[in-house]
Amino acid sequence: MSDQIKHECGIALIRLLKPLEFYQKKYGTKNYGINKMYLMMEKQHNRGQDGAGVASVKLNASPGEKYIYRERSSGKQPIQEIFSSINQSIQNASLNDQNKNIPFLGELLLGHVRYGTFGKNNIESVHPFLRQNNWMHRNLIVAGNFNMTNNQELFDNLVKLGQHPKSRVDSVTVMEKIGHFLDDAVFKIYKDLKREGYSKREASPLIEERLNIAKILKKASKDWDGGYAMAGLLGHGDAFVLRDPSAIRPAYYFKNDEVVVVASERPVIQTVFNAPFKEIKELDAGSCIIIKKSGECFTSTVLKKKERKACSFERIYFSRGSDQEIYSERKKLGELLFPKILENLKGDLLNTVFSYIPNTAETSFYGLVQEVQQHMINQGIKDVLKEKGKVSKEKLEELFSNKPRIEKVAIKDAKLRTFIADDANRDELVAHVYDITYGSINPTDNLVIIDDSIVRGTTLQKSILKILDRLNPKKITVVSSAPQIRYPDCYGIDMAKMEDFIAFRAAVELIKKEKEKILLNTYNDCLSELKLPISKMTNKVKRIYSNYSDNQISQKISEILKEEGIKAEVNVIFQTVKNLHIACPKNLGDWYFTGNYPTPGGNKVVNQAFVNYYEGLNQRAY
Repeated sequence: MSDQIKHECGIALIRLLKPLEFYQKKYGTKNYGINKMYLMMEKQHNRGQDGAGVASVKLNASPGEKYIYRERSSGKQPIQEIFSSINQSIQNASLNDQNKNIPFLGELLLGHVRYGTFGKNNIESVHPFLRQNNWMHRNLIVAGNFNMTNNQELFDNLVKLGQHPKSRVDSVTVMEKIGHFLDDAVFKIYKDLKREGYSKREASPLIEERLNIAKILKKASKDWDGGYAMAGLLGHGDAFVLRDPSAIRPAYYFKNDEVVVVASERPVIQTVFNAPFKEIKELDAGSCIIIKKSGECFTSTVLKKKERKACSFERIYFSRGSDQEIYSERKKLGELLFPKILENLKGDLLNTVFSYIPNTAETSFYGLVQEVQQHMINQGIKDVLKEKGKVSKEKLEELFSNKPRIEKVAIKDAKLRTFIADDANRDELVAHVYDITYGSINPTDNLVIIDDSIVRGTTLQKSILKILDRLNPKKITVVSSAPQIRYPDCYGIDMAKMEDFIAFRAAVELIKKEKEKILLNTYNDCLSELKLPISKMTNKVKRIYSNYSDNQISQKISEILKEEGIKAEVNVIFQTVKNLHIACPKNLGDWYFTGNYPTPGGNKVVNQAFVNYYEGLNQRAY
C-alpha cells in the first residue's frame, strides 16, 4: 500500500500440554515454548511494529514462588528487545535452578504485537495487560486484536458497578469488565464450597476446577460493540480466546498432543509448528476456545452468531500473503481488474507496460498479468482461426511472441521516511520515497501500475505519480485492487477521519454548487441520528456519494491526483465491491467501501465522524 496506515494487532497463545522436561528431552532445549513464541510473533510482525509484549504463567507454583512473568517494549524493535531481555533473564538464572524457578519457562504463553491506532505509543499502551490479585485464580492477563465503538458506555458501566477505572481506553475497560465477572464467579463458587464444608485453603484448587470461563465471558462481553479476538490467561492456568459475533477480527487454532496454539494468522501456525493446513481451524464467530489448567481444550458458543462480516482488508492487505487461501484471493483480485483495464487501454496491450507498487501488491499483480497473458493467447487463437489454416510461419511467430510487457518500475526507499521532519522540506523528501527504473518505459507506452488500495492518495500524489512521470509514459493508469475507501473504520484500523479519504474529498468536489446545502443537510441529519438509541441509528453519510457513479468519483480522484507539472494522462481504476466479494467470498466485511457496518456502533461512528469533519474537529469519532 502506498499510503502508510496503522492497523490491526496480532495475538499468539501457546499452551504446552506436556511437562517442560518432555520438550527438553525431545527438542533439546528447555526454551521450547519461548522459542516458538518468538517465531510466532516475528512471523506476525506485519500486524504491528509499535509495540510487543509477552506474558508467561507457570502451573502449580507453591506460595512464595513467582508464577507470572511479563515483558513489554514500545521501542524501535520491540520483538527483538523483549526476547533479548527474556533470554538474558533465563541465562542469568542459576544453573542449579529447576525449571520452575527460571523466568518465563511456563506452560502458558501469551504474545502480542500492536499498531497504535490512537493516543500515545508508550509502554502503558502495550499488551498484555495485567490485573493482579493475591488469589491465583483472580489474576487476569489480557491481550487482543480489537477496537470497541462504545468505549464510553463500557467505562460508564464500570463506574455504575462502583469501580474507579484508571483509564478510559478500551483495553482497560474490557479487562476490568472480564475481571469484575471473574471476581463475582470466584466469590459465588467460594460461598458454595464454604457451605459444603471446605476451608479457604482447600477451596482454592476447587474454585479453579469449577470456574466456567464461557459464562464469565458471556456476561463480560454482553455490551461489547466492536471487532475483537480477545485472549486471556488466568493466574492458575486457564486460558481463552474469544472472537466477536460477526467474525470481524481473525483467530485460528491448532491442537495436537503436545501443544494448543492460537494466532491471528493461519500460516504462522503452519510454519512454526509444521501443522497441516486442514488441521488448523478457524475460531467460529461469537465462540471462544477454552484451555483449562488440566489441559482440556474445547470451544464454546458465548455470543449469538451474527451475519459473517470478516474484514475484507485482512485479505487485501493486512494478513500474510503466504496463506494459501489469501494468496489465491489476492491473485483473483488482480485478475478481476483486467476487463476495466483493457477498456481503459482501448485494447492496446502491445504498447503497455505492467508493474506494481511494492510490496504487498505483488500478488495481485501476478493475477493481473496471468489474465493479460491468457487474453493475448485467446486473441492469438482467434486470429489463427480467422485465417482458416492459411497462416504463414511469420504470422504465427508474431502472434505467439506477444506477451505482457512486465517491468519493475517502482522501487521503494522505505528508510527515507525516517528523515522527514520539518514541514518546509517534507514534500521534497516525500517525493523521493519511491524511485524508478530508468529506461523501462518508452514515450509511446501506457503504464499500468497496481496498488493494494488507495486511502488518502497522499503518497501517490506527492511521490509516485511525479516520479513515474519522469519515465515519460503516454498514460499512467493506477489500479487499486480494493474498492474506493469511503467510510471510516472503527474495528482496529487507523482510518477514522472523513477528510482523510480521497474518495470523500472527490465526492465533495463533485457536489459543486450544491455543496454547502448538501453538506449542511447531511450534517443536520447526522446530528439528529446521534440523538437516537444506537440500535436505531443509520448511516446518513451515504447521501454524500448517492448522486454519483463509481466512475465519476474515480475520474475526480484522477483529477485531484494529477498535480501541475505531470505530463502524462492519469487515470485511476478501482476494484468493484461485487468483484471484491467474488475474490474474497469468506470475508464480506465491506463497511470501508459501502458504509454497511456490521455492528450498531459503526453507524454512530460514521455519523460522528462527519459531524467532526463539518465542525472542523480533529478528534476521534469514538
